[in-house]
Amino acid sequence: MLQAQIAAAKSKEKVIMAHIDLADGVPGIRGPMLLSPETTKPLRELVEVLLRSPNTLTPAEREVIATYVSSENDCYYCQHSHGAAAAEHLGGDYKLIDQIKQNFQAAPISDKMKALLAIAGKVQKGGKHVTTEDVGRAKNQGASDKEIHDTVLIAAAFCMYNRYVDGLATWAPQDPEIYREIGKRVVNLGYTASGWERPVSAVSR
Repeated sequence: MLQAQIAAAKSKEKVIMAHIDLADGVPGIRGPMLLSPETTKPLRELVEVLLRSPNTLTPAEREVIATYVSSENDCYYCQHSHGAAAAEHLGGDYKLIDQIKQNFQAAPISDKMKALLAIAGKVQKGGKHVTTEDVGRAKNQGASDKEIHDTVLIAAAFCMYNRYVDGLATWAPQDPEIYREIGKRVVNLGYTASGWERPVSAVSR
């Protein structure tokens, strides 16, 4: 059923061909990952460590950082797939994720997260935009050196992931239900489980 949903989504959407020959019906970063297995393994392992390994920042908070940076980079696939993962970590709170993307300073999140997202936003513009004052504000709100480090690394890494996805003009489905299924799979199985190349159909099995 969900596989049919992907096919239906592709038939309804304006067809935009990827810049290179990628597997049909495989959305976002998964298309080029199928083409380049030698780089896929470290890329998947990196995102697993960044967003899911033991950390004082929760998986939801780290997914929020990835989502916000992807939104600022206007990467449709990444902001919606990681936004769905963040929302599913938060019990399905998609409204909060939309609020954060639109104006995180007005969103009902902690002052520490607001300070970390401000740093992430500076990194998205360019590393040298981050100031001593930005870091000081984060520390004043309780952020540790490791949390600041990880925020900068997540933001920098997702600038890379976003450019990988959009630089090859990969397919970004418009159906929000597809992203919900991707988000649920990530929460349940992570980024290194087998079947990643079939992110939607695998969830239903």
